[in-house]
Amino acid sequence: MRYSTATSLALWSIFAPALAFQPASIRLNARYSSSLTMTEGGKKKIVVIGNGMVGQRFMENMIDLDKDDKCTLATFCEEKRAAYNRVKLTSYFETMDPSDLSMTEEYNEDGSTPWFEENNVELYLNDKAVAMDTDAKTITGESGRTIDYDVAVLATGSFPFVPPIPGKQRPGVFVYRTIEDLESMLAYAKEHNVKSAAVIGGGLLGLEAAKAVADMNVESHIIEFAPFLMCRQIDEGGHNALVGTIEEMGLKVHCNARTESFVGSDGTTDSESEAPVSALRFSNDDWEDLPVQMVVVSCGIKPRDELARDAGIEVGERGGVVVDEQMRTSAKDVYAIGEIALYNNFIYGLIAPGYDMAGVASKIVADNDLEAELDFDETPAFTGADLSTKLKLLGCDVASFGVNQPAPDDTDVTDMVWNDPLSGVYRKLIFNKAGTKLRGGILVGDAADYTKLHKLAMSGGELPENPATLLAPTSARGDTGEDDTEEISMDANAEICSCNGVTRGTIAAAVAELGVDGATLPVLKKCTRAGTGCGGCEPAVKAILGQELEKLGGSLSTHMCEHFPYSRPELMAKIRLEEDLTSVDSFEKILAKYGTGDGCETCKPPVAGILAQLVNGMILDDARDSLQDTNDRALANMQRGGTYSVVPRVPGGELSPDQLIVMGEVAKKYQLYTKITGAQRVDLFGAAKHQLPDIWEELGNAGLESGHAYGKALRTVKSCVGSTWCRYGVQDSVSFAVKVENRYKG
Repeated sequence: MRYSTATSLALWSIFAPALAFQPASIRLNARYSSSLTMTEGGKKKIVVIGNGMVGQRFMENMIDLDKDDKCTLATFCEEKRAAYNRVKLTSYFETMDPSDLSMTEEYNEDGSTPWFEENNVELYLNDKAVAMDTDAKTITGESGRTIDYDVAVLATGSFPFVPPIPGKQRPGVFVYRTIEDLESMLAYAKEHNVKSAAVIGGGLLGLEAAKAVADMNVESHIIEFAPFLMCRQIDEGGHNALVGTIEEMGLKVHCNARTESFVGSDGTTDSESEAPVSALRFSNDDWEDLPVQMVVVSCGIKPRDELARDAGIEVGERGGVVVDEQMRTSAKDVYAIGEIALYNNFIYGLIAPGYDMAGVASKIVADNDLEAELDFDETPAFTGADLSTKLKLLGCDVASFGVNQPAPDDTDVTDMVWNDPLSGVYRKLIFNKAGTKLRGGILVGDAADYTKLHKLAMSGGELPENPATLLAPTSARGDTGEDDTEEISMDANAEICSCNGVTRGTIAAAVAELGVDGATLPVLKKCTRAGTGCGGCEPAVKAILGQELEKLGGSLSTHMCEHFPYSRPELMAKIRLEEDLTSVDSFEKILAKYGTGDGCETCKPPVAGILAQLVNGMILDDARDSLQDTNDRALANMQRGGTYSVVPRVPGGELSPDQLIVMGEVAKKYQLYTKITGAQRVDLFGAAKHQLPDIWEELGNAGLESGHAYGKALRTVKSCVGSTWCRYGVQDSVSFAVKVENRYKG
């Protein structure tokens, strides 16, 4: 059986529901043995086992379809709070407020939300479903509560797969799945002063976990068994581009890693010791132990089918509840949706297929059990799903669509590759042999035109006369892609959000109803659900919002992000007007004076650029290193193959013979390729990352410094030799150029 699991954070967490819930009106530790009434006033009782994203969507669909109020809904969940968006789990660190992830409304103190009471849904918090009798049609919770059902829906999702590595039982070894997991990791890191952690798994979920670890200000090591990261979505070229971005953020990547054991602080490597984890040991030849104080396992998922298995419901050989096209299981009146559902011997982990399953199951239940008049042209059916994905991982666009890794025996293949290691952009488009159809592709670093390319591949649309024009990224064409509204259909029936099935017409109607003052992106997303799944359609939703606001005489906000109510130029202007720059000489001070919250990856780099221009301090001092997002941390430019180029700043192009000699000696000592750049600087290529501190020490002793070629402020001031040497010179242009460059250098 094939699995699409390890495909993304959108892969496991989307549906990862919790198995248990207990109504707010009942004490959470109460025990029950009596069977609750199956129907209420003749209504059908529908019980959803699991209140994750897919289970929640099923209930919302049922409420919309049950126009005549013929059913009552109940749901189990073993977590202490109602459904939340696991796809965006890492964003929890931005506010540390679980309500920001809630699928409905803000949480009450008991973990429920007003939505459940308003819609008469029985919510069983902290109550894992542990037994199911398909003959008696009852479900029993861990609390002892037993309830009857007319229809049961299994939405139990999956659990993290933990390989049988000796030492996995140690304190300091975690999985990445729930808000509680994040809170436990954060508490452990603080209590044990964790400086370094390893994330086992280099898939999409693993990279999200690595980001979570890095957000704790802990050095993050990504440990991947395969030769390259995200091997299900990208190839080696995409891997190289992605690794460059990841390592620029200070994370470490270790591929082809064979983890042998988690070593304890007492030196043991067995499966019994409870000594805290202190290192990773590998079976690779010549690999030394990696000292870490925490391990996060993110190696994929397994369907959580134990409840169905114990109830005698048919499951697959490798897990998952077998379903047909209407999501029916082998048991009468029992359905399965989400990551637990095994359709056509395949487990779908993406959020869009899960929502599709919820849509099909809810329509079938409404039609068959509630006798709702739905007037189907065809019987609703789930027949598979498109597994294309577009995500932003660690600040880097990563997308794959269609046939992105053709089988070895697939001969109808021609591909084109764009590889720009300087910008960290890699794109591979796969065409048929004749070059008349786009079959699929891989986009890393710039996926702004993903929607257009994905549509071409899926629809088999006509290509441009020269298909190569599709290859260049929008950034190379002088276009960010964010304002490319021509690709967004004006058809009201055009689907914009595939995760939630939201059309352009729905979005436009919502903007009109909200009005100019009320229509903001967060409000629009909440009321239409567009962009609340994987987030890939958010740029399109934002563009439509702007278009519809213009029709109403309004305009779209240009704020940098939710933390600053200004654009970058507006914020720059305000800071420039400060009489005392020491009051705004750090990100924290600027945020306190002009923003709110803790900041994010969107606002930190622009503020870093402002600080570089106005304060002109050392880039790595005063916590400014944490604001950088590219090559600044390494003080060098990442090149192909993971090496770096070193470009010493030469203000005004003026340097001494001794400095020139030192450059030559350094290049010779470290065997660096040397070139004069277009900006008339000396570029030294081929430096390994571990060599950079020594290289800069030698260059620094000669009075040379870093900053050129990647600084977020002024890079170069060119000048002629001026009146000092030129017989036609009228002023000392060199001195002026040196003065200007030193004043505004980044």
